[in-house]
Amino acid sequence: MPSPSRSALMRHFDLVGQLQPAYHQPQHAPYPDAIDHAKYRALLRSSHDVGGEPDVPIEWEEKEEEQWEANTFATCECLAWRGVWSAEERRRRQNVDVGETQYLALPYYGRWLLSAARIIVDKQYVTLTELVNKIDEVKSRYEQKSAR
Repeated sequence: MPSPSRSALMRHFDLVGQLQPAYHQPQHAPYPDAIDHAKYRALLRSSHDVGGEPDVPIEWEEKEEEQWEANTFATCECLAWRGVWSAEERRRRQNVDVGETQYLALPYYGRWLLSAARIIVDKQYVTLTELVNKIDEVKSRYEQKSAR
């Protein structure tokens, strides 16, 4: 896999910067007396805990499940059946551990897929290199199939 060009990296960093939540208060490990109760409660809130927060109305639409979503669900269920993770661990990893930027930017099953990839690497079922190589192999197969 070739290294990305400087301009590609700068586009990536620019996009990441646009996706980051705007929080402009410096956060450099404050002393406990610098955190009042309201700030403590705000710091405890996880990204998926949005109940009661103001927001714009969201249009509800029925959506047919796509094949990759069904495959992701089946893969995650198989990981659970094989003892790789429990339902609680999966939920925590896909709702809390991903952080607010990825939680809000990724589709529902995209968070499942990211969490599955992280768990099999974190628990050393595969190395990160093996996973990246497999992704490249599948991507190449898909591109060859699409070119036909």
